[in-house]
Amino acid sequence: MLIVAIGWIYVVLMMSVAEDTAVAGVMTFVFYGVVPVAVLLYLSGSGQRKRRRAAREAEQRLALTQSKEDPGQNARPGT
Repeated sequence: MLIVAIGWIYVVLMMSVAEDTAVAGVMTFVFYGVVPVAVLLYLSGSGQRKRRRAAREAEQRLALTQSKEDPGQNARPGT
């Protein structure tokens, strides 16, 4: 997926270089290249973000249940 995004950014960069004015080039690059690629990468990473969040919550639940089972386990040594 990343290679497609890089390729698209390259194509849009070439399009923006061919524009008549610098403002048109920047607008072309931003609105045809950067914004769509950012949205695409954000949406394609949503499943991975959900899995990370679920794993983090599972770790927290496990730590919470372990601390309830053995409250002395988390105490600092020497106190």
